[in-house]
Amino acid sequence: MKRLLSIELQKIWKNRASRILTLTYFILLTFLTLIASIKFDIGPFHLDLAEQGIFNFPYIWHFNTYFASFFKIFLAVVIVSMMANEYSYGTLKQNLIDGMSKKEFIYSKFLTVTLFAGISAVFVFIVSLILGLIFSSFNEPSIIFSQMEYLLAYFVKLIGFFSFCLFLGILVKKSAFALGFLFFWNIIEGIIIGVLSFKIFPKSDTAHSITQFLPLESMSNLIIEPVTRLAVIKSIGNQVGIENVKDYDVHWYSILIVLAWTSIFIFLSHYIIKKRDL
Repeated sequence: MKRLLSIELQKIWKNRASRILTLTYFILLTFLTLIASIKFDIGPFHLDLAEQGIFNFPYIWHFNTYFASFFKIFLAVVIVSMMANEYSYGTLKQNLIDGMSKKEFIYSKFLTVTLFAGISAVFVFIVSLILGLIFSSFNEPSIIFSQMEYLLAYFVKLIGFFSFCLFLGILVKKSAFALGFLFFWNIIEGIIIGVLSFKIFPKSDTAHSITQFLPLESMSNLIIEPVTRLAVIKSIGNQVGIENVKDYDVHWYSILIVLAWTSIFIFLSHYIIKKRDL
């Protein structure tokens, strides 16, 4: 396992574009700390995000994992390019000639995907813990380490998304086309969700019951947006008569759906490599 992972990391690190994108991703994650400095003064209206409790434990785990997930596209580019380079540089054939099996090849890619997701989750944990200890009004250990399921959801979400990107990279071979297909599929899911929610099953939970099984939507459902949990947003909603009925919890079935898609993507990736004439 260590040998396979070492081979993949060397490929990524020796590629200048992949190295820059990976470093950029982790640098951007640290920019979560800059949110504390955001303040708005518009006439009599004053908003200090740090004072609104976004860094309070345990809310910070929800807030930071949600917004950190937006940066995953940088590593998605790295993963798609990683597969495209295997074909363009001929390293896939060379690995197989050197004795690596096709199963080991896919396994090495999945190890890389898991490592990226794991390091990202640890990184967000450290950044969130530091911000919380500085700004949170609650510092009791029982509160600090509650709702840690958002970190698990973040980890699973990244593994699922990166596995999808890995599958697309193997399927299409060209990084630009793979990323284009990812964007196109996101639009397709949006259309499906819109048609089911507003045309076929309006004012019903049936649409959500169906669309929660779509790959990208299932990943999105792991961590629901946290902004409407803020007291100031709830207050505004109450004033205009909007009732907030969102379920912000991380559900076990949502995790299982994403893990199922992850297994499907890895299986299909191996199947394509196994059957394709390399």
